[in-house]
Amino acid sequence: MATQASTELFEIDASATAPERSRGRPKKKLVRRPGRDYSQALRHGFQFLFLAWNLYLGGLFYLWVRGIETGQPTASIVRPSGVEGWLPIAGLMNFKYWLVTRSVPKIHPAAMFLLITFLCISFLFRKVFCSWLCPIGTASEYLWRAGRRLVRRNLALPRWVDIPLRGLKYLLLGFFVWAIASMSAEAIAGFMRSPYGLIADVKMLNFFRHLGETAAIVLAVLIAASLFVQNFWCRYLCPYGALLGLTSLFSPVRIRRQASACIDCGKCAVACPSALPVDKLLSVKSAECTGCLECIAACPAQDALWAGLPRWRGHSQRRLPAWALAVGIALTFFGIVGYAKVAGFWNSDIPAQVYRELVPHADQASHPMPGDPGLSQ
Repeated sequence: MATQASTELFEIDASATAPERSRGRPKKKLVRRPGRDYSQALRHGFQFLFLAWNLYLGGLFYLWVRGIETGQPTASIVRPSGVEGWLPIAGLMNFKYWLVTRSVPKIHPAAMFLLITFLCISFLFRKVFCSWLCPIGTASEYLWRAGRRLVRRNLALPRWVDIPLRGLKYLLLGFFVWAIASMSAEAIAGFMRSPYGLIADVKMLNFFRHLGETAAIVLAVLIAASLFVQNFWCRYLCPYGALLGLTSLFSPVRIRRQASACIDCGKCAVACPSALPVDKLLSVKSAECTGCLECIAACPAQDALWAGLPRWRGHSQRRLPAWALAVGIALTFFGIVGYAKVAGFWNSDIPAQVYRELVPHADQASHPMPGDPGLSQ
């Protein structure tokens, strides 16, 4: 699965091979694109808003936790359920529970609805969560841009190293999927009702608040690697991105290239953060494509590169401008999250007394292990 998902799936432009472009092929006349490209300004706006929203939720959550820890909770600060977006494993577990029982889980339901939201966005518009919304993806992008300013370039790993490393995130995803698939609905419910499951969000917060030496070293290595290798974490290690990438393979939206309008300048391939050979493809189908539209923004030729849908009943290609992509992402996100809130499925059904008992001692809550009798109760 790792090899198949990490290998670029594409249609080769048979009329434009690399040797032909580099030797003896006459240059095409450039017909410049009219107007300015606003796709990156729009994408960066989405990144900023989603990052700010996550920082706001994180700040509220921290104040809520500190209020309980000190015994002086503030009535105006309630636990923001949106922080469950940082619990993707809980989201996967609850998703399986919902599929098996057809019942929305009571503990961390927002984690499941956010997972469903991002899966739907990936199915409809490719893996745009990674390049438009994900706070880690945003931080990773600005890290490699900072690294490029420092040393004037980013490190490109050899293909024989890059491709196997990309498979790591699929192996990690496979492990999590296997572990959750082997759990029954009763075991999942038991896990969520355990002290660890009830305050998994607090455990996540405390991981960063009480960062140990080993964790700090690993985090520092990841940050350093992200400075010099484009999207190091996202490209090689993120299982969440792997899941969304596999989902995006079924998306009808593709980056498409018209060979007759392309001037073979290669700027699109250079701009691609995923190092995909966009200049040699007619349609980019790779699970590594994040829908960032940087290749389109870099293309100087009119009608050479665009995001769009396939032909339908002989009609011409249907193009999807950046503003339409942005509107689609926003409507999908607010539509599903809004439904969960209106239907009463957003907040965890955990009494305040349980939080008062567990949150101050969150570091003592241990992870339930397979075979634990409590998981089947």
